[in-house]
Amino acid sequence: MRLQNGPLSFVVNFLLGVAWAAALLGAVTSFLTFYPESIFLALVFAFMGALPGMIAILLLEHIITIKETHLELKKQTALLEKLLIQKENSNLQ
Repeated sequence: MRLQNGPLSFVVNFLLGVAWAAALLGAVTSFLTFYPESIFLALVFAFMGALPGMIAILLLEHIITIKETHLELKKQTALLEKLLIQKENSNLQ
């Protein structure tokens, strides 16, 4: 689990697991379905079967990255505000 706080984090992490399962299941079932005909065809369809799950993984990872960046920027803003207050206090004295 990458995100640690709140119900949104739970939902995103859960959906990330579902996306990985969908990618794996899509690849395996497509491969096993077309394996008797041709190994090349089976590999192509395995890739195509995993593609929707992989796209979902990319989107969810992007959401996680944006959320982590937002939290980090909030921390940096708080620290910069503290430094500004300290600087103003030191200039007044």
